[in-house]
Amino acid sequence: MYEEISDELRDKFWKEIDDAIDYIEKYPERHHYDPSGRRRSNLKRFPYHILFEERLLHNRIVVIRHHHRNPRYGLRRR
Repeated sequence: MYEEISDELRDKFWKEIDDAIDYIEKYPERHHYDPSGRRRSNLKRFPYHILFEERLLHNRIVVIRHHHRNPRYGLRRR
């Protein structure tokens, strides 16, 4: 993936994922619902998004996937 292009790009990708997860933890209600009924957080620079479920004590990340991936990918995970 991005590590094949450059270490710097790989690091930026993972930093953006970390930042998105931090934002999800702080402000889960600021993310819109996806057709699956889970909340969705889009990365800003990269064509990926995170689907997560709000829980009482924490949020559960269901899948991190590319925008062009099949919309059902990762939704059967428990």
